[in-house]
Amino acid sequence: MIGILVAIAVSWLLLYVIEKESILALGFLPALKRVKQFLVGFIITATLCVLVQYFEAYLCSYGWAMNKGITAGVVLKSFWWDVKSVLTEELVFRGALLYIFIKKIGSGKAVLFSAIAFGVYHWFSYGVLGDVMGMAFVFIGTGLMGYAWAWAFSKTKSMMLPFGLHLGWNFVYNTIFSKGPLGELVLVAKGGHGLTDWVSLLNFLTGLLIVPILVLLYVKFFVQTEPEN
Repeated sequence: MIGILVAIAVSWLLLYVIEKESILALGFLPALKRVKQFLVGFIITATLCVLVQYFEAYLCSYGWAMNKGITAGVVLKSFWWDVKSVLTEELVFRGALLYIFIKKIGSGKAVLFSAIAFGVYHWFSYGVLGDVMGMAFVFIGTGLMGYAWAWAFSKTKSMMLPFGLHLGWNFVYNTIFSKGPLGELVLVAKGGHGLTDWVSLLNFLTGLLIVPILVLLYVKFFVQTEPEN
């Protein structure tokens, strides 16, 4: 929580010093419109994540079972963990810095810079630094998704759509399907076999390439560009 408060404070300071704006420049108003954008983004990536997980389960012949030890309190705690981690990343990569860069160097260059930074950041967060193939896969997948989310920020003039897109994927992946660092949560994989080389490649193409492309297409064709204030 302290990290989020620091990120908000730094964001507000940067916006005030450089652009003479408040934190509201990141597009939290009008509230009803921004909540709708958040929910639409959340539903889109949550649905995509469910499809990807069941596709992988089909390829590996395993199923999903409800974790008998799960409680509502554990789910809420995990959801809050997802919210904090996602919001922190959004404030860093789709927050004040992106807003300022868009103003200074234009939307196209700013979005590309944000995507590259997001891809490089995940070399460290995924622990693949030094593994050339892993670095390439992670950079392509997270970079493309980062581009889609930054583009969504640029078009809507708000953090709320990219926040929803980001949280929808992370919550379903980490909390519902127990794929994150918090261990077994709502659903637990049962049975099946490990990933073969070709299944691993197909899984990569689906989760780290096809999904970001689908999100990019959504942003391109279904997200309207809002006028400058």
